[in-house]
Amino acid sequence: MAKTADLDLVEVAPTAKPPVCKIMDFGKFLYKQKKLDAKQKKASKAREVKGIRLSMRTDTGDLKIKANKAIEFLKDKNPVKVSMIMKGREMAHQDLGHEKMQEFAKMLTEHGEIEMNPKRQGHTLTMMFKPK
Repeated sequence: MAKTADLDLVEVAPTAKPPVCKIMDFGKFLYKQKKLDAKQKKASKAREVKGIRLSMRTDTGDLKIKANKAIEFLKDKNPVKVSMIMKGREMAHQDLGHEKMQEFAKMLTEHGEIEMNPKRQGHTLTMMFKPK
């Protein structure tokens, strides 16, 4: 029957009793399967952590611009790592750094939630956001 239809005879379930076969165009089947696999691979893109760097001297206008960029990352379902590097005498005023981080966090509350509160690691304050 497969030869008369100019198609292939494909064994679907070889372990079944009796074995199950199907008449189909095997080349077309492989093509569709490859397309389906590529589509699934594209859909399962791993999320990467995006980074935003702040400074103690970052003013409110620049802070808003950086917050908008972070909101874009959160809308794309990517987690955002906000880091503030303190240099020299800025280490003596870490409370100001925490305040600036909290101000930045308030700008992102609608689009993301804090995964990790501001944490000091050496000269760097780090905070993580995850998308809602």
